[in-house]
Order: sequence, then C-alpha cells, then structure tokens
Amino acid sequence: MAGSTVSIGVLAVVATLGMGLGAVGSAAVSAARAAATADTAAVAAADTALGFVAGAPCERAEEIVTSAGLSLVGCEMDGVSATVTAAAAAGVFRVHARARAGPPAAHSG
Repeated sequence: MAGSTVSIGVLAVVATLGMGLGAVGSAAVSAARAAATADTAAVAAADTALGFVAGAPCERAEEIVTSAGLSLVGCEMDGVSATVTAAAAAGVFRVHARARAGPPAAHSG
C-alpha cells in the first residue's frame, strides 16, 4: 500500500512539472513569434515612411501584426524610423516584443 501512495505522489509531481514546463515553453515560442512579427512590422513601417510602400506607416505595421494573430501595442515614428511593440497571449502569460527599424543614424566625424 505504501508503494502505491509513493507512485501516485511521484506521478503527480511529474505531471505538475510537465504542465509547468509546457507553459514556459509555450511562452518562449510566443515570445519568439512576437519578436519576429514586431521586426517585420517595424521594417514595413519604416519602408512606408521612406516611400517604398504606399500608405501610412503605423497602419501598415498594424496590418502585419494583426495578420499574424497578434496585437499591436504601440507604433511610434521618429522621422523615418519606426518602433513597433507587439503582444501575444501564451496561455496564462502575455508576451511583448519591441523592434526598431529605419536608416542608420548619421555620425559626425
């Protein structure tokens, strides 16, 4: 009888650890997906600001983020440089990713 109790306890611990690691793994995958989407949206917004693509920069970024199934948290333009923040739900977690794109800053001297 004592062996059965120990076996049930071990199985419960292993199942709990497995569920926890699965949630953390899901959050890591969602974070990588959000980062890639934010990068793509920032480049698209900067390209739009530079005139390579027609439209409004932040509207273009929002199209890309929402087409990936994520939420656009923020889009800021500084001239032709774009900073985009995207968010995704990952089970009980919510992950955010921020990306910046634009031409390199001019260096003096």
